[in-house]
Amino acid sequence: MNKNCRRAMRMRGTRCRQPDCPSTERRIPIVALLAACLLAALGEGRPAFAAADTFAAIRSTEARLANIGFRLAADNAALCDRLQPGLGLLLHTPDQYSIDLRGEAMAYFGFEAPIGVEAVLADSPAAKADIREDDSLVEVGSVTFAAADMQSEANTERLIATDRAVAALPADAPLRIYGVRNGESYVKSVTPVPACRSRFEVAFGSDFTAEADGELVQIGSRFFEEYPEELVAAVVAHELAHNVLRHRERLEDAGVSYGLLSGFGRNVRYFRQTELEADILSVTLLANAGYDPAAAARFWRAFGPEYSGGLLRSRSHPSWKDRLTTIETAVAAREAGKDDMVTALLASRDGELDGDWQSLIVRAD
Repeated sequence: MNKNCRRAMRMRGTRCRQPDCPSTERRIPIVALLAACLLAALGEGRPAFAAADTFAAIRSTEARLANIGFRLAADNAALCDRLQPGLGLLLHTPDQYSIDLRGEAMAYFGFEAPIGVEAVLADSPAAKADIREDDSLVEVGSVTFAAADMQSEANTERLIATDRAVAALPADAPLRIYGVRNGESYVKSVTPVPACRSRFEVAFGSDFTAEADGELVQIGSRFFEEYPEELVAAVVAHELAHNVLRHRERLEDAGVSYGLLSGFGRNVRYFRQTELEADILSVTLLANAGYDPAAAARFWRAFGPEYSGGLLRSRSHPSWKDRLTTIETAVAAREAGKDDMVTALLASRDGELDGDWQSLIVRAD
């Protein structure tokens, strides 16, 4: 694999840290990069099944994350003050894919309209309404989808706009969905379930990516390669907790610095506070979604000794041993019926961060 391909495989969504520059507007189309790399490595004479295998692998991984995310978001709707209609659909657009692969992607996924259904989650409102994988969509509720610019470079702008528009619809009111399947138009009525407002995206590559920006939860594909679903769900729950508690906007309001400066000065106390708050709330999110809340502790026992480290991360984040002990304490509190901490965290999300991480942490012996 050449240097450019290796670089593309490592790249993930770029974040704009300034308040006047929405982070999602500059995201790199990760699916396009992955597909381009894998297929380019095979050369122009690649067999037809190479593209199919690549697209199938992308779909499988993204559907796994979508299933975890939907489960967590829908089953914790009562804890969220920002809701969206939970449909159980994983959507994509032709212009996500690079121009040289766009034709193959459109053929494989059966695009017949501006938006494609990459996957339908089992037992979801969309599945119950008989919307199927590889259907194409024209309209959802009052949202009509614009046609793709088939000559544009790969981008996710239309997908982001689509997700935002659908997320702004009423969370639990029936929606009429206009779609196309095998050349035949249809209209379906779908009654969504309320869900915490967040999108879920896989970052393909070798990094253990786990990020949240207030509306997006991005998880590295490597987690799916190395850990079972329940432990991946613990990571997703932690990142979703950041969004539920509005950590990104509260950190920006506090004027923190990111990157190399995150582990220095006043930044440290704010980052540590948000990490510990997300750890504590993740226990409740997991339990409400039917996962074993102790999965969060098991994740840190597996991940911490081998991968948690680095000078900057050790300064901006509590040690993995202390996080493990804090999570175990949160699990024990939940089992004892004590939810005062979670109630306090949810009640404080409209306020400023105070940087008091010391009152949250439970030190390891």
